[in-house]
Amino acid sequence: MTMEKIHTDKAPAAIGPYSQAIVHAGVLYTSGQIAINPETSEVEAKDIEGQTHQICRNLGEVLKQAGTSFENVIKTTCFLADMGDFAKFNEVYGQYFTSKPARSCVAVKALPKGVLAEVEVIAKV
Repeated sequence: MTMEKIHTDKAPAAIGPYSQAIVHAGVLYTSGQIAINPETSEVEAKDIEGQTHQICRNLGEVLKQAGTSFENVIKTTCFLADMGDFAKFNEVYGQYFTSKPARSCVAVKALPKGVLAEVEVIAKV
């Protein structure tokens, strides 16, 4: 079976040796998205709410490029720099992931560029 690399200029370019996402056997696997504004290549939002909105906008563009959407997300993995942000993160996250996919959410010591959160998804295409 073949794998298709997914790339869109409407989401941040990979900051390492990886793809924004891969489609294999009808399933999309995204790399983790952080709160980089693809137009400026900067992390602009300083709070968890603003960063979560940017993360979800980025994921939305990757999903769209792959021909799918938030409604087809099967599983998410969420990484938070501070579990004290959990409730605020959930409030914004719930605005995008209305189909309530399966999810893991863990606290991590640090994230790239000092961001507060990172999210990756698995979705059907």
